[in-house]
Amino acid sequence: MRRSECATTARRLQRRSTPLRREGGRAVSISATKRTIFSDRLKQNVSMMRPNSPVLTHSLLGAILALALAGALLPAQAEPAALCTDRPTKSTGTCTADDGHVQIESDLVSFSQSHEGAVTATTWVLLNPTIKYGVTESLDVEAAAALAVESRTTSTHTRDSTSGMGDLYLKLKQRFALNPTTDLAVMPVVKLPTARHGVGNGAVEWGLLTPLIVRLNDDWTLNLSPEIDRLKNVSGSGYHTASAQLVNLGRSLPHDLSLSIEWWSGWDSDPSGSTRQASFDVGLAWLASRDIQWDIGINRGLNAATPRVQAYLGVAKRY
Repeated sequence: MRRSECATTARRLQRRSTPLRREGGRAVSISATKRTIFSDRLKQNVSMMRPNSPVLTHSLLGAILALALAGALLPAQAEPAALCTDRPTKSTGTCTADDGHVQIESDLVSFSQSHEGAVTATTWVLLNPTIKYGVTESLDVEAAAALAVESRTTSTHTRDSTSGMGDLYLKLKQRFALNPTTDLAVMPVVKLPTARHGVGNGAVEWGLLTPLIVRLNDDWTLNLSPEIDRLKNVSGSGYHTASAQLVNLGRSLPHDLSLSIEWWSGWDSDPSGSTRQASFDVGLAWLASRDIQWDIGINRGLNAATPRVQAYLGVAKRY
């Protein structure tokens, strides 16, 4: 619930599956209605918020770091396969963190800009980590939060600026091998409102992703990643449904490189005004070693309701 990470994880989130075992996802949703709703949706769907309670947020982040440390101190497991991630692009893969291992995947920096009439919204994010821990060979638990975000919304006569930390997203991913070339995963996501009121929407939100990976041959993979979410209405009363779908093609390249291209679309049925979005996304990843991946990507909005451009640089590391 993306790179957020409730609407189309939107965040977020999210991520490939080529023979190099990269798989992927992230998305940001911005309202296509009048300026007030546009600004509210931007704050809802882009993780960029200061914590509502420093004690609560520090406790949650402490728990995440403790999970990573505990995993790192566990006895060594059998030699894992090449790193498999949910980066780059918006797609979510079917692979999970290896049993007994901690895996961290993050944007190092990302940039997003949107235009709606006279309103321009620009967002910079520094560090947006997802921490995963492999519970079994086919199940992992994940936690994600944006650590430093600055968002600016400008119009003809006004200018607003917001910065801080984001809401916390908790995820569980279970992978199922349907046949030797096809995998399916089920991933429920819950967003906890750790952002201060007025930046986040202060609501618990949830969703479900069911990515499907088909290995077409040794070089090409097909990824379908449907998602459905329940989001708080912009009015503050009640919930509505949002959904997303994408088609992603991954191509293995020489020198441990891989290319991902995808078409993504999202639909938000908020009572204040429904929104349809679409983008064409490209990501390039380099498997620097068995445990480290670097990636870059750019997303190009295909209609006025979608961010005009998003660009990012990221890394993934297995411990």
